[in-house]
Amino acid sequence: MAEIIKRNKALAVSPLKASQTMGGTLAFLGLARSMPLMHGSQGCTAFAKVFFVRHFREPVPLQTTAMDQVSSVMGADENIVEALRTLCDKQHPAVIGLLSTGLAETQGCDLHSALHEFRREYAEYRDVAIVPVNTPDFSGSFESGFAVAVKAIIETLVPEQQGRAGQRPRQVNVLCSASLTPGDLEFISDSIESFGLRPLLIPDLSGSLDGHLDEAAFNPLTTGGLSVAELATAGQSIATLVVGQSLHGAADALAARTGVPQRRFGLLLGLDGVDAWLLALAEISGTPVPERWQKQRRQLQDCMLDTHFMLGDARLAIAADADLLLGFDALLRGMGARTVSAVVPANSAALADSPLACIQVGDLEDLEQGARAQQAQLLLGNSHAQACAQRLGLPLLRMGFPLYDLLGGFQRCWVGYRGSSQVLFDIANLLVERHQGIAPYRSIYAQKPLTEQPQRRH
Repeated sequence: MAEIIKRNKALAVSPLKASQTMGGTLAFLGLARSMPLMHGSQGCTAFAKVFFVRHFREPVPLQTTAMDQVSSVMGADENIVEALRTLCDKQHPAVIGLLSTGLAETQGCDLHSALHEFRREYAEYRDVAIVPVNTPDFSGSFESGFAVAVKAIIETLVPEQQGRAGQRPRQVNVLCSASLTPGDLEFISDSIESFGLRPLLIPDLSGSLDGHLDEAAFNPLTTGGLSVAELATAGQSIATLVVGQSLHGAADALAARTGVPQRRFGLLLGLDGVDAWLLALAEISGTPVPERWQKQRRQLQDCMLDTHFMLGDARLAIAADADLLLGFDALLRGMGARTVSAVVPANSAALADSPLACIQVGDLEDLEQGARAQQAQLLLGNSHAQACAQRLGLPLLRMGFPLYDLLGGFQRCWVGYRGSSQVLFDIANLLVERHQGIAPYRSIYAQKPLTEQPQRRH
């Protein structure tokens, strides 16, 4: 059981954490014709939008209730009602994600009361689904905000359908962690479809933020993603697959509403994780594992043989949300590497069962100090960890959110046999590139080179 070391500083230096509000926003960006609405100041929304645009390099729909100094003191429920009316009237979304920010939570907002007032005054917009979520950015992290939003989406948009599980015997629900990229979700969909099943990704970022060009010249809402009508059928699926420990709460909510049986997994990294995933799909579908996955498994085994000399006993430092940390540690631990410094932005229940000796809840300064003290050879973190890597003189494997200095980083597939192979190759190459080796020993009795011999006088 890991020892969780809590924060002991009054401030964050080189912050690792991205806010809960941004994590909740990402969940709504995986729904079709969606518009996330942040209840807070314009600066709160602009800050989040910069993160998303730099990471995905795509236009991101995002709106704000534009709280000012007066409404922050006197109350801003009217801002919510007016913002909802404007969005419904001008943009006609299928779903609006109403998210609170730290400013609104400190002011004491009541999202549910404001939503009730909106429904009472503007009954003509009853067809627009609105999901309120409390996501204060002074607690939790990006990952927990995403998980809370997914749970709220399920509780609001999935009808109670006890006794209807299995009516769609080829449909499988998949709860997708915030740590999964659009590329990861494409692998998940592809693997499920290879068994003759139909995936219902909740939410589906592979359709909305995969970097495609839309046919329309301008669209103020999300393009692609999971529709509200498709989500309503989740109670008729044959099974629910949960990818990522952070979504266990959302999985419990879905099971309580639908009774669909569940299977839970980590981030599908490494032999054990992907084996369990494919064997579960084989059992659900009643078909054997396709040959192409068996071939990719053999390729991963060969990759492990090729890289174990570099990765064996390698000393790594990781800074990431809990799902990513646990997934990468499990993959690299299986190769004989050691995570000598582990930092997360916020505590998580899943961390308690980690085989790591200790995990620091902190920031990138804690990562840098731990990596220096433990003589780490490689850092794993998002783009913000680049400055730490430069000061330490260590290579950095960029992963997580945000990746603003790596083109195509948001599309990369990390999971599955092939994704795991690429991770191992990348880390091994980074270690080889910076390998110093052992300095050659030269005996003090060895003859000096001729260039150093004193010249004789004639």
